[in-house]
Amino acid sequence: MIDFLFDYATLRVVWWLLLGLLLVGFAVTDGFDMGVGALLPFVARTDIERRVAINTIGPVWEGNQVWFILGGGAIFAAWPALYALSFSGFYLAMFLVLAALILRPVGFKYRSKKEDPVWRARWDWALFIGGAVPALIFGVAVGNTLRGVPFLFTGDLRPIYEGNLFGLLNLVALYCGLVSLAMLVMHGAAWLAMKADGVVVDRSRAIGTKAALATAALFAGGGALVWLGVLGGYRVTSPIDWVGPSNPLGKTVVADAGAWLANFRAYPLLWLVPALGIAAPLAAALGFLANRPGWTFVASKLGVAMIVTTVGVAMFPILLPSSTHPGHSLAVFDASSSRATLRNMLVATAIFMPLILAYTAWVYRVLWGRVSEDSVKEAGSSAY
Repeated sequence: MIDFLFDYATLRVVWWLLLGLLLVGFAVTDGFDMGVGALLPFVARTDIERRVAINTIGPVWEGNQVWFILGGGAIFAAWPALYALSFSGFYLAMFLVLAALILRPVGFKYRSKKEDPVWRARWDWALFIGGAVPALIFGVAVGNTLRGVPFLFTGDLRPIYEGNLFGLLNLVALYCGLVSLAMLVMHGAAWLAMKADGVVVDRSRAIGTKAALATAALFAGGGALVWLGVLGGYRVTSPIDWVGPSNPLGKTVVADAGAWLANFRAYPLLWLVPALGIAAPLAAALGFLANRPGWTFVASKLGVAMIVTTVGVAMFPILLPSSTHPGHSLAVFDASSSRATLRNMLVATAIFMPLILAYTAWVYRVLWGRVSEDSVKEAGSSAY
């Protein structure tokens, strides 16, 4: 069993699964943080209402962002070519994301330092930018990944990106950005409905219902674009060597309008993933209307997880397709680190991942309960 687990082919698939798990974990946890930030100007109109909303995520947002760091670290260590291309090709987009994310800790720490309404309003907008901008751009990045990114490798495997920032802002990518934004606004509203109190909850439920319906409709619309061939895909046509060296130039890939549906057609049970990606947001909308916050948050988490998972299932075994040189696309079987690296990282992950999950569960258990206006007033300056 151990020999099979440490087989090169198995290690590559396991790390593809772990990368997906980390990205889902980031979307599910830090996703509601970003959603709350994006909702802040709309669900909270007074300073005390904004403090209620902010204090629902204040104690947990730093821990949630660890999933983002783990995801980036996993890409760097397990898929170095993917890291090099995505972080260089999407450099300006990533810069905007990081600049927006930097505003979050500064906003949390500085907002309560002065009671001046103008001062606090500025930091509230910083928190809004720190939530809305990454939510949108992450979706834009996924859209470009599905569409294909203009890059190639030289003969000595040096990656060259041939696009620019404005090329990333195409209609398909912007559509995926809207899916991402609506999805995380729904998730943030579900969190506020469960953790906040008073009028903030009422406004969150109203906006959350619309965001959940928009998420289901936009995600279904994206599926229709794939089904109709408007959003094409890429397919490996040459034999796959799962234990061969990592060389993206050793295969043949073609653009195929139905490629992103091939895995679903080959394994019909996989249709449950996108089906839940539509059904779960609809269930969340019903939860908002019925004022069932626990049910709503679970449905929202499931919806976010299934939407992200759908992308990975559709693209497997391709990680990042090249729109200009399809044969240079990065795949699970030819873009990984060495067998020894993947094996050693898996051992470390098996040790430390349970500790991270246990600590995260303990933190949420300790900090469980609603945040009310009275509790914020009693906390005084110690609250955000």
